[in-house]
Amino acid sequence: MFEKMIGRRAMYLASAALCLLPARAVLAQTVPTPVPGGVTAGIEPEDITVIGTSPLPGSGIDRDRLPAATVILTAHDLQLTGTADLLHALDSRLAGVSLNSASGNPYQPTIVMNGFQASPLQGTSQGIAVYLDGVRFNQAFGDTVNWDLIPDLAIERVAVEGSNPVFGLNALGGALNVRMKNGFNSKGGEFDLSGGSFGRIVAQGDYAARRGNWGFYVAAREVHEDGWRDLQSSDIQTLYTDLGWKGEATEVHGSLDLANSVLNGPGTSPVELLRADPRAQFTAPNQMANKFIQFALNGRHSFTDTLSIQGQAHYDYFQQRVLNGNAPNDSPCDDGSGLMCTDDGDPSTTRGGATIPDFLNGGPYSELDLQTTNTNGYGVSMQETETHSLFGLRNHEVAGVSFDGAQTMFTGSALLGGITPVTRVYYGPGYVIDEPGETVPVRVRVNDAYVGVFGTDTIDLTPRLSLTGSIRYNFAQINLADQNGGDLSGHHAYSAINPGGGISYRLTEWATIYGGYAEANRAPTPAELSCAGPQNACSLANFFVGDPDLKQVRAHTFEAGLRGGFAIGHAGRLSYDLGLFRTDADNDIVFINSETLNRAFFANIGATRRQGGKVHLAWQADGWSAWLNYTHTDATYRSGFVEDAGSNPAADDDGNITVSRGNRLPGIPLDKLTGGVDVRITPIWTVGGDFDLQGGQYLYGDEANLTPRLPGFFVLNLHTSVQVTRTLQLFGSISNVTDRNYYTYGTFSPTNSVYLSQAPGATNPRSYSPAAPIGGYGGVRVTF
Repeated sequence: MFEKMIGRRAMYLASAALCLLPARAVLAQTVPTPVPGGVTAGIEPEDITVIGTSPLPGSGIDRDRLPAATVILTAHDLQLTGTADLLHALDSRLAGVSLNSASGNPYQPTIVMNGFQASPLQGTSQGIAVYLDGVRFNQAFGDTVNWDLIPDLAIERVAVEGSNPVFGLNALGGALNVRMKNGFNSKGGEFDLSGGSFGRIVAQGDYAARRGNWGFYVAAREVHEDGWRDLQSSDIQTLYTDLGWKGEATEVHGSLDLANSVLNGPGTSPVELLRADPRAQFTAPNQMANKFIQFALNGRHSFTDTLSIQGQAHYDYFQQRVLNGNAPNDSPCDDGSGLMCTDDGDPSTTRGGATIPDFLNGGPYSELDLQTTNTNGYGVSMQETETHSLFGLRNHEVAGVSFDGAQTMFTGSALLGGITPVTRVYYGPGYVIDEPGETVPVRVRVNDAYVGVFGTDTIDLTPRLSLTGSIRYNFAQINLADQNGGDLSGHHAYSAINPGGGISYRLTEWATIYGGYAEANRAPTPAELSCAGPQNACSLANFFVGDPDLKQVRAHTFEAGLRGGFAIGHAGRLSYDLGLFRTDADNDIVFINSETLNRAFFANIGATRRQGGKVHLAWQADGWSAWLNYTHTDATYRSGFVEDAGSNPAADDDGNITVSRGNRLPGIPLDKLTGGVDVRITPIWTVGGDFDLQGGQYLYGDEANLTPRLPGFFVLNLHTSVQVTRTLQLFGSISNVTDRNYYTYGTFSPTNSVYLSQAPGATNPRSYSPAAPIGGYGGVRVTF
């Protein structure tokens, strides 16, 4: 079916390439959905939700016809607590999603969805694909997702998609398909000014206007936060604009996204240090500075009422600078030479091969790791969409191609210097570390190209029974060239054909059952390929040597569920989603501890499995709404391996830990319950709240499950708003109302390598990232 479908539409894709007139269709809207014979399919017309079947806007289909879990968050969902907040909405409103923060900065969390991760931090195995208006947002160098660069206020809606091969690389656990606002799906404007605890100040606003066939949208945001921990702060600026033209058959948009951020995160701190001072950081500085520019063209052209083409072309520039203070890997030699030595006992060297003296007469020393990533990315994708009758049956098909390319220059260096005794901050000027055969310095140029060819088809075998089949071919080519003449150069190519399919059956007007199977893959990133062996370990600041091959990850997902909704009483409605999932991943890639302090390497460790169930209940009535989510995620290793224990105190006599089949993956809570309620007390006053009850998780570095889990937690948040006039609103919120001490991320730190003045004699290497204490915020919103 797919070969015929793709072949007969080739001429449409060719014509699309000449004019690039992609679509700007609605990801989710309320529409009636007729089927052959004039029967409305499954549920009442007002409850039909349209969702995209591919990353590009314009491929919308009734959600109940798809054999996968799908959820939509609207701009209203993002603003329930005051200012638009994508991360909080994902964490609180969705089943299957949790957040953790290794960096200790609130704008740099890792999102865990169905047991897979999307994170801004290198060293994290990325398993979620993120798209903004059809443009892949995972950064080319490490597939990372920098949440601080997304302008939350400019988001029109977010479609959370289950496993679907059409969404390409990294969609192992699903995809986030974000649609931005423009002059046609938004109108008017607003300005928000808010602030509160920890020195937070947020000023943001947007405006949309339409004049004839032209539409214009602009959104700007400025965020400053001092933070509540030592050396914790955030500064973010974003500007997003969209200019569009819309005719009877054609719609074209040009968008510009500018973002700048400087984020300081104290990271994890040893538990004994946190016990003495909950605000304390371990070693510093820990700073990430991002600059981002993206220009995109996208739109659509309809040949007929049932046949259209969509596409996008984009260019982006991404620059990231990282400063990371660490415990030193070099120490005074014990032979009385007065020099510094590496962990192997060899003299430490600087530029020109000169030895480094013990310039602080025994220390204490620290190391400052520096990295810079400069990426120029570009891409194009296009597709045709047709809804027509096939053998007298309603049929919806999409076929398309995509290309993404990038050139990246990565540089990494390290300085050996001193460390302040109380705050443990690196100070210099220090010595540049230049040790041939070791991990620094590094300068590498990366060229990568990713090609995808995809098709999906949904046919209604009966007015209630829909059959879907999907397929995608992925090709990845990654070339690395060592600019320092080392052994980093290498050429890598990966390909995969990923099928998917399933059925959905509308049992009644209030219940649809579905089941499906999907395959997905992710190619090793340039970052992983450059740090892929025990002799080629790197730090979390990403210094790379060597270039051994890694195998690509292949994921196989089965899911099934029941969803629907029904009216209760005069104005109430209960909607629900119940789902089961299992994803088996082959050749999974993880970051394994190295014998060298603060170093690790990427490796294929065999099979892993994520499986579980999700329940989502939502109640909507006149004047109030409520929701409840429960998630059970059983994420385990299905293959055993041995790794260096690092700072894990449960190491065996050889300094290793042995991971066995059935051990749980770290960082993924087994159980999570979230919920919330919003009540309109009076016509102008609304109050609400949400809670998060989350079970414990094993610490990163304890893949063998040998030490106690990170404690679970319960956190409660409240919010309120008063609509003073038609255009003026006051809003406020309190986070962590009960002022609980809780932690979202845990690992191990080398406490014996750094003197802790606040906790002298500390020996416990368990290290946590504490969440913020109680905080209050308030603001004003003006709409016009």
